[in-house]
Parts: sequence; structure tokens; C-alpha cells
Amino acid sequence: MDPRVSLFCFLAIASSLLHCARSDGSDDQLLKGINSYRSTLKVPALSENSNADCLAEQLAKQFKSHECTNTTGANTVPGTEPEFPDYPKYLDHCHLNASVIQDGQVMPACVPGLVADVVLTNYTKSQYNQYLNDTKYSGVGIANEGDWVVVVLSTSTGSGDFSPAPPGSNWAPSVQPFSKLIVLLVGFVSLLMK
Repeated sequence: MDPRVSLFCFLAIASSLLHCARSDGSDDQLLKGINSYRSTLKVPALSENSNADCLAEQLAKQFKSHECTNTTGANTVPGTEPEFPDYPKYLDHCHLNASVIQDGQVMPACVPGLVADVVLTNYTKSQYNQYLNDTKYSGVGIANEGDWVVVVLSTSTGSGDFSPAPPGSNWAPSVQPFSKLIVLLVGFVSLLMK
């Protein structure tokens, strides 16, 4: 086997695995802090919602390109948040449709250096605390990119639970990273067998 092909295969696998890994545990730390805050209010803890997490990841990637200012994130005046023309694409990527997210809440915050205590304060002592204090929210997805953290809250109702869209709804199945990797590896094997 050609060493260049072996190296390329190794790099492709390593890249896919690293991309799927969580960054540094800061999302888990924020969730613990939010749940601790909620417990002091006698509000049930939030549980992780993988579909809300997926949407948070998609949005965090987009926020990463926005500069931190005094009018971004938790300081944003409602209605002036950045618009994302690709929002339907994010829903497709996460296998969601608009009917299962309408009662959810998206809360971006920008904190230079993502200092843990400051990030938590951006949620508990800002316009976002009204949502964290609300018992209707039961699930959460958290992602960070650059200086941005996005928290997505979900409910336990059909219009906010972020449940996957049923087949035939407005999402088209996308090829997952490992599926692409398998296709790539099968292609390499077939080339090597020639």
C-alpha cells in the first residue's frame, strides 16, 4: 500500500473523530451552573437534549464570525439579533422542523475568553434569566465557538421538544460524517484493488 494513501486515510479518520469530540467540557460546566441556579429557585434541572444541542452547534458556528460588542449576545436588544438565512438548513441538518421548536428558546452570549463565571452570569443575570426561571423548559443544548456560547432551551410539549422530524416532513436526510468516511474508504479500497 502506498504510504501517501495510508497517511491520507489516517488523517481523514483522525479529522472525523476530532470533529465529533467535545471541545473542553465548558458546556458541561455551564449546564451544571445553570442547573445549580435553577435548583436554588426550586425549578427542575434541565436535561440534555441532543437535537437542541445540534441546533446550538449550528448556530454557534455562525455566531463565531460575529464580533463581540456591547450589543451582542445577552446584551442584544430583542428583535435586533443577527438573522440567519440558512436557518432552514440548520433545521434540516438536525432533522428538525419548525413545528417542534416554536416553544423553544435560543440564547446566544458572547464572552471574550469564555470565562466560566462570566458566561454563567450572562445567563443568570440578564434578559435570559426569565427563561431559565421558567418551569416549562425541561431540556437544553449548549455549544460554543470562539467567544460565543449558544444555549437552546426545549420544552416537554410537542411544539418545543425538538423531537426529530418524521420521515416525509420538511427535512431531507443528510449524509453523516462517518457515512462520508465509509464511502471514502470504500473508494480507496477499490482503487487499491486495481
